[in-house]
Amino acid sequence: MKNTVKLLALAAAMTVASAASAQQGAGTWIGTLGANKITPKVESGNVSAPALPNTKTDVGTDTKPRFTIAYMLTDNISAELDLGLPYKHDLYGAGSIAGTGKLASAEVLPPTAFIQYRFLKPDAVVRPYVGLGVTYAMFQKERGSGQLTAVLNTGGAPATFKLDDKLTASVQLGGTVKINEKWFLDASVIKTKLKTKAHYSTGQTQDVRLDPLAVNVSIGYNFKGF
Repeated sequence: MKNTVKLLALAAAMTVASAASAQQGAGTWIGTLGANKITPKVESGNVSAPALPNTKTDVGTDTKPRFTIAYMLTDNISAELDLGLPYKHDLYGAGSIAGTGKLASAEVLPPTAFIQYRFLKPDAVVRPYVGLGVTYAMFQKERGSGQLTAVLNTGGAPATFKLDDKLTASVQLGGTVKINEKWFLDASVIKTKLKTKAHYSTGQTQDVRLDPLAVNVSIGYNFKGF
């Protein structure tokens, strides 16, 4: 009887050890939910003639919920899809029209797919990772203000605009901290190279390099299958 109890205890210990070593290992699904702040690093071109020379644009920040789902292809390589709600950014005058206030707003939905390398072993308490991904920036709900009309079409019809959607590259640096065998904390920064073009209803255009930096903090959960 004692030998049987010892064997059962040994089997249970081996099962627990196996489950622990499987955390974020091959075949594991990883889901996270948190907040993401996007800060554009703007390099604005000039609005084409006949606008006032040096008519530029600046872009504000926004924070929204962020959801990711990842799958561990191996113990160290994962594929991740980043999703969330559209980010709403306000556009302001810069250059020769700095101080004119809010010119417009636009929403962008930037789903991103990453291939990641996760360092250390699957059961490590702290696990850094790097990622290389592809982002598709989809712009929508571009809305001009009275200030935009005053700058581009004084005394005329309200000025509107459209931003070009873009497919571009992103890089990621992050890490996870294990809470237990299922739950963990996740934080990362993502840098995206993004240049777009604004097409105004007045016939003018403007190139704008956004190059946003995203900083996010999330809580995550590991699971096997659905």
